[in-house]
Amino acid sequence: MTKGEQTREMILERAAPLFNQQGYFGSSLSDLMRVTGLEKGGIYNHFASKEQLALEAFDYAFGVHTQHMRMALANKKHAVERLHGLIAYFLEIIENPPVPGGCPILNTAVESDDAHPALRDRARRGMNELRGTLERILRRGIERQEIRPDVDVAAITTVFIATMEGAVMLSKLYQDPLYVRQAGEHLGRYIDTELRSL
Repeated sequence: MTKGEQTREMILERAAPLFNQQGYFGSSLSDLMRVTGLEKGGIYNHFASKEQLALEAFDYAFGVHTQHMRMALANKKHAVERLHGLIAYFLEIIENPPVPGGCPILNTAVESDDAHPALRDRARRGMNELRGTLERILRRGIERQEIRPDVDVAAITTVFIATMEGAVMLSKLYQDPLYVRQAGEHLGRYIDTELRSL
């Protein structure tokens, strides 16, 4: 890596938690200068605008989260084990966050909504990846007779993500991991009793 590439990576590494905690609109140029230790020109030498930095910082944060999700699924072959691994990943977002601030998809989706279409598109792309991972686990589980054949994959995917992302939001709001734990325990029981193939 060249010195310029290292500086660019450092900016993303430090800007990602800032945007994830304070949002795009809540993060000022002076905040970015403070966390990176660079002047305005030093930042804009690597990024054409605050928007470009925010989009790439989202990609960086999402990439870190994706790595942690893969680690949570590593060495788990059975679909039920993999679903429990995804629950563990959501617990980690609150108890030991890969990037400070919680889930970048949730944070970016809520903040961008109609105000920032480019960020909303990034959040949607990230959510599509998360949904795709869960759908693949369920479909393979059905094929391998690990998951009941009559399971509605799309509906379970929606309920799973809505439950865990909603619990992440509650835990962040109340600064208490209890909500993610409760949601995880509930989903875990549902997986073991309703989804698992007998």
